[in-house]
Amino acid sequence: MSEEKGTIIKVSGPLVVASGMKHAKMYEVVNVSDQRLVGEVIELNGDEASIQVYEETGGIGPGEPVYLTGQTLSVELGPGLLESIYDGIQRPLALIEKASGSFIGRGISVPGIDRKKKWEFKPTVANGDTVGEGDVLGEVQETTLISHKIMVPADIGGKISEIHSGEKTVEDVVAVIEGDDGHKHKITMLQKWPIRIPRKDAGKRVPREPLITGTRILDTLFPLSKGGAGCIPGPFGAGKTVTQQTVAKYCDAQVIVYVGCGERGNEMTDVLMEFPELKDPNTGEPLMKRTVLIANTSNMPVAAREASVYTGITIAEYYRDMGYNVALMADSTSRWAEAMREMSGRLEEMPGEEGYPAYLGSRTAGFYERAGAVECLGSDDRVGSLTVIGAVSPPGGDLSEPVTQNTLRVTKVFWGLDANLARRRHFPAINWLTSYSLYDENVSAHWTKDVAEDSMSLRNDAMRLLQEESKLEEIVRLVGMDALSPKERLILETAKSIREDFLFQNAFDPVDAYTSLKKQYWMLKCIMAIYYAGQDVVDNEEFDFNALKKLSVMEKIVKVKDIKDGKWDYFEKLEKEVQTAIRSLK
Repeated sequence: MSEEKGTIIKVSGPLVVASGMKHAKMYEVVNVSDQRLVGEVIELNGDEASIQVYEETGGIGPGEPVYLTGQTLSVELGPGLLESIYDGIQRPLALIEKASGSFIGRGISVPGIDRKKKWEFKPTVANGDTVGEGDVLGEVQETTLISHKIMVPADIGGKISEIHSGEKTVEDVVAVIEGDDGHKHKITMLQKWPIRIPRKDAGKRVPREPLITGTRILDTLFPLSKGGAGCIPGPFGAGKTVTQQTVAKYCDAQVIVYVGCGERGNEMTDVLMEFPELKDPNTGEPLMKRTVLIANTSNMPVAAREASVYTGITIAEYYRDMGYNVALMADSTSRWAEAMREMSGRLEEMPGEEGYPAYLGSRTAGFYERAGAVECLGSDDRVGSLTVIGAVSPPGGDLSEPVTQNTLRVTKVFWGLDANLARRRHFPAINWLTSYSLYDENVSAHWTKDVAEDSMSLRNDAMRLLQEESKLEEIVRLVGMDALSPKERLILETAKSIREDFLFQNAFDPVDAYTSLKKQYWMLKCIMAIYYAGQDVVDNEEFDFNALKKLSVMEKIVKVKDIKDGKWDYFEKLEKEVQTAIRSLK
């Protein structure tokens, strides 16, 4: 039987229109021209189909063929995903380099997962066992950090009639499941899943466990739950990429999926060069052993940006379904939205606000709502989570633009970057007055139980002082410091210490880059001791603020971030020292 095909009648950048496509289906993958460029049907009108092509279309013209494949755009799922670096449609960059050199050639087709590599498959079920979709058939030690669970594919169930152990490739049959209708399903370690359809789960849970990032302003003031969704909007140069990379390096998620979607090539190069060299602070192993990187930079085909975020989140859902805590970083969703805007314009659709398509809001919501803490399919009560953190790059830092506003509607954490803080070299440049987290109550039980009973009240007091400082600074600018009462001056002194000694954090300092929750608590407690002890003495007419600044313990607070974890007796001693020194100023 001959391969079904249509004929190109129009080419407009990444958009190709073909006739003779009456058998095509929406979102079907097609091969454009005899160069076999990868494309996807995004609009059908009679026997004409509009196709977005994920490769450069230069040199393609009317009259050339378009071949139908009958398949939707899917990702390959199985052992071998971790430590891989892919482009936006899951082609391994290492294999592409071997095939075409440093620049990606057109029409290259390489499998997403190595077909020749053998994995040691260890069954966890036996012949005669009854299994359903999502049940674990066996395990493969994918890396030293992650045991890869081989699960029953969706919509398959029945009795195990064959189970094979030993070294297998991803295409070898590891199990045969006989369904109730007598049909025998041959199961391999390789699965495929359409990227635009969320993977199934048994139900969502309320996310109550914090994602520990080691960044003090994030963990203490604006926490994100495992299974939550957050965004990092900010202007150029404010530190979005560094913040996301820091979270990817140090957070306690078990699997990291990092999607470089339309960002500058040199930034993604830093990631690709740095991640393989980094050690995971939680395990001491190389960070890449729990990481999947997807690189689709600004100089790569624009249409593939739109696919790259879906490719990344489908891979992330796959590991979530194994019962792992997964974190996905998308840098940046603005470039993804711009790709949608370009394709929408070429399709001549009615534009929405600022030229973005009318469906921008629903697409944004559909992406972020794939995050969540879930009960996984299967009979073993696995629980997994997928946390999504998206960077947003609003033009000129304008947070009222459509991408930022649509993102804020569906995410519960807003880490707002401030260009003024970045210019003052205060990093991370997250504005503590405009940022917020709606997961405070969710994670409060974890802080109270695992860190300290007074941790949330301490955090709330610190937030209050920072807000009061902002109001008092206005007064100082208008009428000077002398107009403030002693208690108000104490607020300013304490808030300054919170900003400079607690919120400021050097992402490139080996000691300061990561701070455990308990150390964050003790650092803040030592700083807040200035305020708590000072309240008892500031009303004294002879109280000297200059003497307060010259106290030797104030110098110790400045250096408290250099104290290593575990030296809790030092922090306890310092807190008492601060209280004694300030009360002695009476």
